[in-house]
Amino acid sequence: MPENTSIVLKASNFEGLKSSINNSDFLQKISKTDSYKNLEKTLNNLTYLKPNGNILVCFSKDLKDSLQYSIITKHHHQLFETDSLPNYIEETLTYKNKTITKSTLNNSIFYSTVIDSVFFASSSKSIVDTSFNNTVIDLELEKIYNITSNDKTVSAILKPNNTFLKSFFIEDSISLKTFTNYTAVDVSINQDDIIFNGITRALDSSKSLINIFKNTIPQENQTHTITPSNSDGFMSFTFNDFKIFETNLAKFNNKDSITNKTTLFNDVIEIGIIYQGKNHAIALNSMDVIATKDALLSEENKIDSYRGIDIFSFSTPRLFTETFTPLISYKNANKYCILDHFFVFADSTDMLQNIIANYQNKTTLNNRTYFKDIKNHLSDASSLIHVVNAAVLKTILNKNLEGGTNYKLNNYNTSALQFIYETNFAHVNGIIKKSKSRASLNSVSEELNIKLNADILTNPHFVKNHITKQKEIVVQDVNNNLYLISNKGKILWRKQIQGAILGSIEQIDTYKNGRLQLAFATSNAVYVIDRNGKDVASFPMKFNGEITQPLSVFDYDKNKDYRLLVTQGSTVLMYNAKGQTVNGFTFRSANNTIICQPKHFRIGTKDYISFKTKSKLYILDRTGKTRVTPKTSSTYSNKPIYLYKNNFATTTANGDLVTVDTRGNVAIKNLNLSDKHQLATTSKTLVVLDENKLSIKSKTIELDYGEYSIPRLFYINDKIYVAVTDKQAHKIYLYDSQAKLLPNFPVYGNSLITLDNIDKDKNLEFVSKGENSSIILYQIN
Repeated sequence: MPENTSIVLKASNFEGLKSSINNSDFLQKISKTDSYKNLEKTLNNLTYLKPNGNILVCFSKDLKDSLQYSIITKHHHQLFETDSLPNYIEETLTYKNKTITKSTLNNSIFYSTVIDSVFFASSSKSIVDTSFNNTVIDLELEKIYNITSNDKTVSAILKPNNTFLKSFFIEDSISLKTFTNYTAVDVSINQDDIIFNGITRALDSSKSLINIFKNTIPQENQTHTITPSNSDGFMSFTFNDFKIFETNLAKFNNKDSITNKTTLFNDVIEIGIIYQGKNHAIALNSMDVIATKDALLSEENKIDSYRGIDIFSFSTPRLFTETFTPLISYKNANKYCILDHFFVFADSTDMLQNIIANYQNKTTLNNRTYFKDIKNHLSDASSLIHVVNAAVLKTILNKNLEGGTNYKLNNYNTSALQFIYETNFAHVNGIIKKSKSRASLNSVSEELNIKLNADILTNPHFVKNHITKQKEIVVQDVNNNLYLISNKGKILWRKQIQGAILGSIEQIDTYKNGRLQLAFATSNAVYVIDRNGKDVASFPMKFNGEITQPLSVFDYDKNKDYRLLVTQGSTVLMYNAKGQTVNGFTFRSANNTIICQPKHFRIGTKDYISFKTKSKLYILDRTGKTRVTPKTSSTYSNKPIYLYKNNFATTTANGDLVTVDTRGNVAIKNLNLSDKHQLATTSKTLVVLDENKLSIKSKTIELDYGEYSIPRLFYINDKIYVAVTDKQAHKIYLYDSQAKLLPNFPVYGNSLITLDNIDKDKNLEFVSKGENSSIILYQIN
């Protein structure tokens, strides 16, 4: 790592990082600033890298104050493939036993080399030169680097004397340079929020502001309970012993002794500063109201009253700055009032009246949903917390970003930064969150709109995360990349496979240890992929002949002895979860091409494997022997086989409904269907879609004319849901079992949906293809 590095970014999932940046509402909003544009332009060539593991991006400034970057990652042959890159020029520089590659791409030059199987690249040739030297290891940096995680979108490390960032606070008196030395945070970049957690550590206890909390115990922050919701925000700092805190602060400010003799702060455990435009208020949270009132006996000069609360004058308004600089720079607090255990000081009667009114009306920040949402990500007690609205957030950003103030952050009602001091370091928590208006009952809200780099090939659907017990999204793009995406919109991994996936992806527990893998087939292979995107041993299984139906997965006794059934034309092959042939399965070939995916049904204590050709319906036992022979033959459609009222149900080419019982008795019902009909059932519910007529049980409704997907049935919480999508009009319809359209449908979408409860709340979500390269996640409130 270059010695003059100021900021280090570490990512273990580079694809996920790129996707998170593209899908982040906040980052796209600030992308209009000059700083962001310059950074994006500088790092544009990074997008061509394909790292296998961690990648470090280091930022520094040279003697001319120009931005320089360096990239460090493990070298492998596919890391930087240049054959297909247009306008790429490469030159090899060899001197002093060094070999450096000079690359020109998109009119941008960078230099690279490989040292001990590590790829090192930089915008500066001199930095690459220096990388060959043995440098002194920064032990403190090494310690703080080792606490970063590989599970988050990115980790960021800020080194001392940072040349890029100036301050995280509204108070100009608090600079990052004097606040701390090393900071490391793990950052989760989601579509509507950015959440970071980590630590900060200052080495010299007297020269960094964070160490004024040394030997104090963080207290519960309560300033938000009196901060009006129409304010710009607040800052609060706490301590269990004011005298220790005062001594630490005096050392930081190079004061030989404490000249302040007031007893006003002796019983105070929290001090908050409330911001409202150019007006400030200072709130003292007292644990002994009587003692604090006694300290103010000489100040009980009543000048006003508002809503039954007396307002007094205060004769020493500079006391707060003199005692708490640089945390407080406000010098004009010449009035005060008392609200329960809070003593609130300001220079404006209007400011005090606003605080009193909001406190009494219960319209403080504490009562707002958007504050409660961010509070879930923070600790109740902290040494220092800073909470701001959109306007102040923008002001703080503009301190650190150059150029471009035309971006809007209107929906970012509350952002927070929190420090919790421990023995010799502080925990850091923070969140920047887009506020959403509370969804009305039965509304359908768009939760995520995830953009991929290529058009989508398959219908997105949900799979279970065995760790969180929640759901995630799988989808494949036209380049045959398979994606696993979290329910927060983060791409967990991307993996290129051979060919398009047939049908849906199943999940199996190969090792019988509670961990789930993804199982599916393409036209020439069967894949089993673990949660991290790695192939399970023995997979993929390659096939010479074409696989013609989706992979069927059977677990007869629910004991995880899986059977994988592969269909090739008229042949079915059965394997176990290790990819070994199941010798006990004797069926080999049907009388013609199998025209639907084989399925397994359990009726009573017996198992049935069923599939069909155009002229024959096969109903087999576990070993592949015929268990049921239909007594009447038909010419079948290619629609699936279902279990309906304990009978095998499908349709003929003429659109008749065929049901076969376990004795082979056949019933045929003329439904007057066209050859374009679609069929779906649960054990008791029959759904038929024929052109624009949708029948659910005995009720038929007419839809607008269009190009409809097959209907999908979902049985969730003892309710039946029926979904169809008009791909021509881009509309998703969702009905109940009585053929009633759910409120606020149809909504926009371009594919079959999957409906489920994917998170910890009680609302259902569904996922659909949006535009050609995007996935939309909706929530039914």
